[in-house]
Amino acid sequence: MKNSEERGGESERGGGGERPKTKDKRSKKQEKQKLLYMKKLIFTLLLITLVLSSAVGQRKILNLPDLPGYVTLKCDFHLHTVFSDGNVWPTIRVGEAVRDGLDAIAITDHIEYTPHKDYIPVDHNAAWKIAQVTAKENNIILVHGAEITRKMPPGHFNALFIEDANLLVADSAWNVFEAAIKQGAFLLWNHPGWKSQQPDGIPRMYSIHHKLIKNGYLHGIEFGNDEDYYPLVLTFCKAHKLAVMCNSDNHNVMSETFAPPEFSHRPMTLVFAKEKTSESLKEALFAGRTLAYTDEILAGREEFAEPFFYQCISVGKPYLENEKSIFFEVTNKSDIPFYLVNGPAGATPSITLAPNSVTRVVLSKKVTAPLIYDVKNVMTGENEVLKVELKY
Repeated sequence: MKNSEERGGESERGGGGERPKTKDKRSKKQEKQKLLYMKKLIFTLLLITLVLSSAVGQRKILNLPDLPGYVTLKCDFHLHTVFSDGNVWPTIRVGEAVRDGLDAIAITDHIEYTPHKDYIPVDHNAAWKIAQVTAKENNIILVHGAEITRKMPPGHFNALFIEDANLLVADSAWNVFEAAIKQGAFLLWNHPGWKSQQPDGIPRMYSIHHKLIKNGYLHGIEFGNDEDYYPLVLTFCKAHKLAVMCNSDNHNVMSETFAPPEFSHRPMTLVFAKEKTSESLKEALFAGRTLAYTDEILAGREEFAEPFFYQCISVGKPYLENEKSIFFEVTNKSDIPFYLVNGPAGATPSITLAPNSVTRVVLSKKVTAPLIYDVKNVMTGENEVLKVELKY
């Protein structure tokens, strides 16, 4: 779990509780020290960027299938850089996305929390401007975004597909939301059960959230954030027809935060778009065609989870029969393991379909009922999982 500093500190206005400093109170010595520090920091970041950018080019292949009529875009819409409270340069985020097999990212630095402001000028569009060329050169869709950072309620929100993040500076959270919506923003409620804001870890909707929904301003909620996930979000999204999302919210180097073997992939949102363009991505998000993918869990609407599961697996015809049993194979062509449980009476009660593997199934001929299982790690509701049938 991240602490308050990593996700952005808060004040009554929503910022980091930073005390205003005036230049005339600083000694020349302090100014020189800060200038030297800034030069060293920028030099180090540029050096790291040059080294890592030279390695960019090898894109990891993620076996996450398309749906009929749509391409599956692998996305992370919640990332930080040195332009708020992150520890990496913007182009590093692009390089990480390439190596991790993503199609789209959003750099969403905090509007109200800029702890590096004494060393790095405050420009809420800077990270997006800096990363644009690298993103284009590496076929990564770079979504222009920013994080609205307020106490709960309302909490933290990402404004995606904005035009000018500097216009999101205002005392009133509601005024900021309206300014984002005027720019055509997709508004995402971040980590609604974050324990720094909800100590029991349970997401709650307050009057301002219902007002956002009533006005058509809220478009998605993070089911997954970093290593956490919130099943109750599925109830919220189902009731209000909102997109189910999952993002890393990473502030540090991605490969260190989500390192194997503990993690097989970074948290991401799967978006089912008509094509790989920024316009199609935006259309798909507003339409809610998403699944959250965190650790080994998929979560989202059944209308997307079910066809996605069947695109991942194929059931072969029986290759052997004897007096007692039927033998057939199930191929999982995806990177996601599927845990099938609660099988019908007489059949194997549980089956694990390992990623990119073929699983042999031996079925007693006494079993005449359909082979219907619950997929334990595919959530379609707060207390619901996907039901599937293996047709051999």
